[in-house]
Amino acid sequence: MKANIVIPNRDHQGYIKNMHLVGFHDLDNHRIFQMAMHRFGDKYYIYCAGRGCQVCPILDVTDPENIKMIKTFMPVDPVENPDQSVGKIQAADGLLITALKAGNGAALARGEYIEGRTFSGKSGIAIFDIKTDPENPRFLGYWDDGVHGTNGVHRFFYNGGRYVHLSCDCLGFEGMIYRIIDIIDPENPVEVGRWWLPEQFADGYIGRKLDHNAPHSPEYMKKGWLHGPAFVRDDIAYCGYCGAGLVIVDVHDVKRPHLIGHLPLQPTFSSYYAGAKTHTALPLPGRDLLVATNEGERFTWMSNEKLAGMPQALNNIHMIDISDPGNPTLIAEFPYPEVPADFPYRNFNFMGLDSPGPFGPHNLHEPMDNKPWLEQRGDRVYCCYFHAGMRVYDVSDPYYIKEIAYYIPPKPVAERPKGMKGPVMGITEDCIVDDRGNIFMDTYLDGVYVLRCDV
Repeated sequence: MKANIVIPNRDHQGYIKNMHLVGFHDLDNHRIFQMAMHRFGDKYYIYCAGRGCQVCPILDVTDPENIKMIKTFMPVDPVENPDQSVGKIQAADGLLITALKAGNGAALARGEYIEGRTFSGKSGIAIFDIKTDPENPRFLGYWDDGVHGTNGVHRFFYNGGRYVHLSCDCLGFEGMIYRIIDIIDPENPVEVGRWWLPEQFADGYIGRKLDHNAPHSPEYMKKGWLHGPAFVRDDIAYCGYCGAGLVIVDVHDVKRPHLIGHLPLQPTFSSYYAGAKTHTALPLPGRDLLVATNEGERFTWMSNEKLAGMPQALNNIHMIDISDPGNPTLIAEFPYPEVPADFPYRNFNFMGLDSPGPFGPHNLHEPMDNKPWLEQRGDRVYCCYFHAGMRVYDVSDPYYIKEIAYYIPPKPVAERPKGMKGPVMGITEDCIVDDRGNIFMDTYLDGVYVLRCDV
C-alpha cells in the first residue's frame, strides 16, 4: 500500500485522522452521485450513476491504488430522452439496475426551476445483465412507472432475488411512494405491491391539485414521502420517509405491505433548507439496531441572503433500537464531527457563509447480506457528510458512539457549476467499503478517493 498518495493539481491534500489515502481517480471529469460494487471472480468493479446526467462510468477497482476507467455507458438513448438523469444504481445476482428520472426535482435549490416546463425522459428502472460480461452491461428490460417526465425513481433497494424495492413517483400520489417490482423475468418486470401514507393519495381528496413535477422546495421536503431506500431485512422494510420520520412496513406479503412501526423525527431534527428530512434507515448487520439520518444540504446552493441568519436545526445521525419493530426507540445521537485543529472555519455550520447553513450527513455505507464483497460489520458506521468528509464511527456500544477516523477532501478544481451561489468546497456524496477494507468515496465536483482506516 502506498503510504501517501499525492492528489493531482492540489495545493492542499485535505485533512485526515487515523486513515490514509490509497488511491484517487478524477473520473475523466464525469460527475457521479451513487456507486454500486460487483465482484466477478477476483475482479472488483464499481458502477457509477451520473448526477444530473446520463453517463454511467464503469471502474475496475481490483487494484485500489490504480483505479481504471473501463468505459462509460448510457442506460437509455440520449437523443430520445434528452432530459434523462440516472442518479442511482444497484448491483446483485449478476444484474445491474439503474434508476431513471427526468423533471425539476431539486432544480429549485439550484435556481434552475422553470414552472410549467415539460421534460422528455423515461421514469422507472432499467435492468442489465452483468453476469455474462461485467464490463459490457447488456440491456434486459425496462419498467415504466407510468408518470413520464417526472422525478421517477430515486433511491431503491436491491439485494438480489426476485424483488426491487423502489422510492418512486406514482400517478395520483404526491411525493414518492413505496413500490415493489417483481423481476423474476427481468425482460418483463411488473409491479406487485405498493404502500403509501394516507395523505399522499391526492386523488382521494375533493378538489386537491397535484403537480407530479413540483420542485423540491422546503415546504415539499418537509412532507411525508419515501426518500428511501426501503431497506429490507427478514421481510421487514425500514424506510426513511422524509418529514414522517422512520416508517417500518411488513412485506412478508409483497402484494399487501402494511405499516407496523413509526418513529417521527420532526420537527426536532432537520433544518428548513435541509434535504430529505429523514433520508436513510439502515439496520446494522447482526444487531437489533438501526441508523437513521436527517440529510443536510450542499452549501454550494446556499447564500447569506437566502439563509438570512435563521437558526438551523440539528441534521444528525441517530441510533434506534428496533428489537421490537412495532416500537422503534431512539436511544442515542452520533457526535458532531470533529473539527481539525487547523481547519479554516470554526465549525461545519459556518463554512464560507455568514449565517449558519443546513449542515448534515448524506450517504452511509450500506452492507447487504447477499453482497459478500461489501464489508458486513455491525460495529462500524461510515458516513459521507456533505462538508465534513468521510467519518468513521465505532458503534460497538450503541449508547456511547465514538468517532474514530475522518478524511475531508481538498477543495475541488472543477469548473464552478451553473447556478451555484455558495462557496466551492469539497463535498462528499457516497461511500462503499469492500471486504478488503478499502473505502471508496465519491465527491460532488471531483473524483473518487480510496481510503483505509488505521484503527
